[in-house]
Amino acid sequence: MPDPDAALATQLRNIERDTGRTVREWADDIAAAGLTRHGEIVTYLKREHGLTHGNANTLAHRAREQLSGGPTGDAELLDAQFRGAKAPLRPIYDEVVVVARAFGGDVDVAVKKTGVSLRRTKQFALVEAPSAKRVRLGLNLRGVEPTTRLAATTGMCTHLVELTDVDDVDDEVAG
Repeated sequence: MPDPDAALATQLRNIERDTGRTVREWADDIAAAGLTRHGEIVTYLKREHGLTHGNANTLAHRAREQLSGGPTGDAELLDAQFRGAKAPLRPIYDEVVVVARAFGGDVDVAVKKTGVSLRRTKQFALVEAPSAKRVRLGLNLRGVEPTTRLAATTGMCTHLVELTDVDDVDDEVAG
């Protein structure tokens, strides 16, 4: 499975190569046009500059990011996920990452806006805090039977474990 971050970087390089303009230059053009909403920007890039929908969509995301002060770092993304009522859940997340990193140096922790992807050559887990009461650990365990604690689900994550306390990240979860 390809690395999504590498694919995005390639797409952005191709946009810059094909248009002769950097993301910053596109962002400045969008700002000069007075556009702020994502859909407006996509339409503008397609209609006025002939970009494909996929390239216009990606460029709109990156340009809006630039215009708002640049990309959000991992620390800020994590802080946003575990702020307010969800702050007490942060130690659970931290413990899940400690356990995952113990699997080996090839484990990549990719912080996204609403969750954290744990990857090797492909994503094997997703950590999310869907409420102020629990951390949801989604696991890709094809062929593994569900248990009382390990619930079956559909999608990339074939199983879910609900974690409400740092002690829930135990040997069973690590296994």
